[in-house]
Amino acid sequence: MTKLYRLLTEDDTAAFCHKVSDALSKGWELYGDPTYAYDHANGVMRCGQAVTKEVEQPYSSDMKLGDQ
Repeated sequence: MTKLYRLLTEDDTAAFCHKVSDALSKGWELYGDPTYAYDHANGVMRCGQAVTKEVEQPYSSDMKLGDQ
């Protein structure tokens, strides 16, 4: 088994919640607490949430993690 890791980020809008919900619906699991930071360049709050997923295939840097 291989454990995959992704860090999902987005502006603090419903789009972030949809991105995380989509990952959860595809078998990814929350990893740690969400994070929030102010993006001075764009004047918005940004959110981040790490997710992990166990897969049968061996890890390769060519994997498209969003497709898993």
